[in-house]
Amino acid sequence: MILIVDSGSTKADWISVDNNGKQLLEKIRTLGLNPAILKEKKIYKIIKSSDELMQHRKDVTHIFFYGAGCGTEKPRLQLKAILEDIFINAEVDVQEDTYAAVRATLSHDDEAAVVCILGTGSNCSYYDGERLHQKIKSLGYTLMDDASGNYYGKELIRDYYFNHMPEVIKVSFADKYNLDADYIKYNLYKQPNPNAYLASFAEFLFLNKDSEYIQNLIKQGIRRFAKNMILQFKNEIEVVPVHFAGSIAFFCKDEIHEVAKELNFKVGNIVRRPIEGLVTYHTNQL
Repeated sequence: MILIVDSGSTKADWISVDNNGKQLLEKIRTLGLNPAILKEKKIYKIIKSSDELMQHRKDVTHIFFYGAGCGTEKPRLQLKAILEDIFINAEVDVQEDTYAAVRATLSHDDEAAVVCILGTGSNCSYYDGERLHQKIKSLGYTLMDDASGNYYGKELIRDYYFNHMPEVIKVSFADKYNLDADYIKYNLYKQPNPNAYLASFAEFLFLNKDSEYIQNLIKQGIRRFAKNMILQFKNEIEVVPVHFAGSIAFFCKDEIHEVAKELNFKVGNIVRRPIEGLVTYHTNQL
């Protein structure tokens, strides 16, 4: 049994397949496994909370794990050791989530492209057909992650409290979420995964896209992301497409195309969930 895992900070999707790519179990979903944020004990707890994973843990021969927080060596190796400890018969490969986006969005293996992630967090890399190149080292959701779910959640809460929202949007926002100041601060400063908590507000954007305020907010975030991240690859985007992966990207397709036209880059593929492309990629490699 082969496990292919696509993990953000909010959730992780686990697909089990045989050597021919045939799915063996229903897709398993757990909480996200970000080793840069979660303590070792919490990661063990999340994995072991899945009865199906535990039932089949000795049957697993390979794990291909792609995750947020796996871009630096220490957390990547920490997660690899945990997976090897639980899935005792498996060869484990842990890569940062950017590689999942690359392998899921490319039209062919040796294609060069700029590849972006817009999900709970955000990132941008250049893939030259063989290797991944990044010009910006991510400092995480507090300082970076423009146009991500947690970015938009933060902007919505700020606009609500600073009274920058139109009244009708403000009323609708307050009806949908608990916006008590103490409750927000508790989730931001006392609970794990504050980035995922912030990202939970992003759904509000997609439910209210007919609002001019929401439209401007979405495009403002995408412009910031493009100027800070995509335009770092000014020479590359003259000749290669810019692919996107993640739920924010998927639901903001129109706005991405508008900003791309403004800033003169070509949008390529936009994939909501990389996991399907990863199954095809890995079974082709076996």
